[in-house]
Amino acid sequence: MVHVRPDALPKGCLPPAERPGPAQARFLAEPETAGKARAYVREVLAADDDRLDATCVDDVLLVVSELVTNAYRYGTEPGDSLLVVIVKSADRVRVEVHDPVRRRPVLREEADERVRGRGLHIVKALAARCGVEDRPLGKAVWAEVAR
Repeated sequence: MVHVRPDALPKGCLPPAERPGPAQARFLAEPETAGKARAYVREVLAADDDRLDATCVDDVLLVVSELVTNAYRYGTEPGDSLLVVIVKSADRVRVEVHDPVRRRPVLREEADERVRGRGLHIVKALAARCGVEDRPLGKAVWAEVAR
């Protein structure tokens, strides 16, 4: 089980439940959410006895940032929240971001003229596997980063 110090959690983030299972935290959907989620995941990964190498941590944090940013921009409305779930196994780290909208993300064609729209390309490049699962009240977009 991963224990995270309550004082290490970003403002607006609820601590993970004190029970076995994946580390998870709910965040208010706001522009700062990606940074708060990265800080939370960094703390979760650092608190675990089974440490990841620095490159893997960087990849996981970038995946978290991209998935949370997409969920905030396209999967929420004011007042909504996001759930970030981290599941570690011997060979991977799974990142899930749950939001309340059923609309699935769209992988856009790459274009030099566009400033946005590269997030899912980054996730696909870093993840061994990724996908979307429908939930009763929205969806979970997930990616698995190899260790």
